[in-house]
Amino acid sequence: MSPRRQGCGLYFLLSPKNIQHPEVCAFLRDLLRHLRGPVVVIWDNGTIHGGEAIRALQARIPRLHLYRFPGYAPELNPDEGVWQLANRALANGRPDSQRQLFRHLRSHLSRLRRSPALLRGCVRGSDLPLF
Repeated sequence: MSPRRQGCGLYFLLSPKNIQHPEVCAFLRDLLRHLRGPVVVIWDNGTIHGGEAIRALQARIPRLHLYRFPGYAPELNPDEGVWQLANRALANGRPDSQRQLFRHLRSHLSRLRRSPALLRGCVRGSDLPLF
C-alpha cells in the first residue's frame, strides 16, 4: 500500500515446492524493481523470512525495510484476507492437476490485484493500524 497515494498492489509468487531463502530474496529483488522509493515489508516469523541471505540483501539495499509481526498474529496480516477471498473463490472447484490449481489461483489473484477496493478491504479487515 502506498501511503502517499493510498494505492494498493498485490505481488505474489506461486511455487510448487516449499519456498526457501533464495526464492524469498529473488522475490524481494523483483519487488524492488517494480516499486520506487522506500519499501516496507511486514511479514510473519516464518523461518524463510530470516537468515543470512535475507540480512545480506537488506544490508545491500538500504531502501528495503523489513519488519516482523509478533509471534502469532494472523489478525494483523492483510494476507489473511487475500487468502480468505482466494479460498472462497476456489472452494467448489476440483482441479485435475497442480497446474490447473495454479492456473485458477493465479487467475483469481490477478483479478484481485486489479481491485483496489478489495485489497483495501483486506488491509482494513486486519487489525493493522492505518497509516
